[in-house]
Amino acid sequence: MTKVSSSPERNTFQKEGYIERCREKGEIPNPNYLEMYESWRKQDENNLVDPNWQKDNMEFDLRSTDWILAKVRNSDTYAQNLYAAMCNMQFQKIDVWPILKNERWSCSWRHAGGIIADMQEKGDYIDWYCSGIGTQDQGYGLGSVTPEPDPNGRTYVPESTVTEEIEQDLRKLGWMPVEWEDL
Repeated sequence: MTKVSSSPERNTFQKEGYIERCREKGEIPNPNYLEMYESWRKQDENNLVDPNWQKDNMEFDLRSTDWILAKVRNSDTYAQNLYAAMCNMQFQKIDVWPILKNERWSCSWRHAGGIIADMQEKGDYIDWYCSGIGTQDQGYGLGSVTPEPDPNGRTYVPESTVTEEIEQDLRKLGWMPVEWEDL
């Protein structure tokens, strides 16, 4: 079985925040909410071993490919660039049937942040969510604080930006970006 990278903290940010808010109000957390948060983790665990979920799924390919996992783990800036590329973008498997059937893969900004957390095997979606907000002059990232360029010269980029390096790496992985069509 292929090892799929996962963060032990994934799906904890919202649950912990809810528990803390209840504590501050002196309330007992609703068990239904706690079960909902736990169901997200269970769904991910079930997906990881489901061959149907793995097929033509860019998330599976990202979370199970050693060379791209290494790049994400070795550079937060590369990780942010990959997160930004997944936001407001669709991707298509570079294969005959997915192209002919116009099958596309996409995810929400939160889910993109969660994928990066899983790839790094630490944190949750919130560590990456909205990390491209800002301007080139003021800096990207929450609070307009952008890390210095990494040793390869990478900097944070806005959401929906697919850098040349990310596009090349995704193509090696078998995926190509496809912009959303205007309606």
